[in-house]
Amino acid sequence: MDQQMCTDKDMQALLSVLQSDSQAALERADLLLKSFPRDARLHFLRGSILVGAGRPIEAYSALSRAVDIAPDFAIARFQLGFFQLTSGEANNAVATWAPLERLEDGHYLKLFVEGLRHLITDDFDAAFRLLARGMEANTENPPLNRDMQLLIDRCRQVGAVKEAKPEAEVAEGEGDSEESVSATSFLLGQLLGRGRKRHN
Repeated sequence: MDQQMCTDKDMQALLSVLQSDSQAALERADLLLKSFPRDARLHFLRGSILVGAGRPIEAYSALSRAVDIAPDFAIARFQLGFFQLTSGEANNAVATWAPLERLEDGHYLKLFVEGLRHLITDDFDAAFRLLARGMEANTENPPLNRDMQLLIDRCRQVGAVKEAKPEAEVAEGEGDSEESVSATSFLLGQLLGRGRKRHN
């Protein structure tokens, strides 16, 4: 066992606590990190907990630390980029995701990244198709599928509202507004109801 990594028993205990008490899990993760500050898994889990707790600055720091320690930690890299995207930093997200392009074709994270990159450019048909393929391929991380499905549903809701809105009801200039059609409009602080704020 790598002395820089906590034991599997400690990790399983942490995950067990996380199922019922996120605050207790955060405290346990912090305690473990005092002994294993180079365990990228602990930083990643800590970041995930902090995202759910609405503490974006700390979450960003923890997720970034996980990727710094373990650049090939694919799920941590994906989640860091997803956090950046939902914080309105699409360019940073694309840069963070770039190494994931080396994953094998058909890998669910690669498909999710490709779908989200199409979403950034408002190519919704391609985005939905790739995200759906990613969900089909993803059998190891069901919560991530729920996030992707919620994103698709939100996109479709916004698109349906826009299409149903009579032309006369569109405020002057609104039809040309990037926010009226762009994926960014509902990724900024709205996605998943988490009320994320920019971390910088």
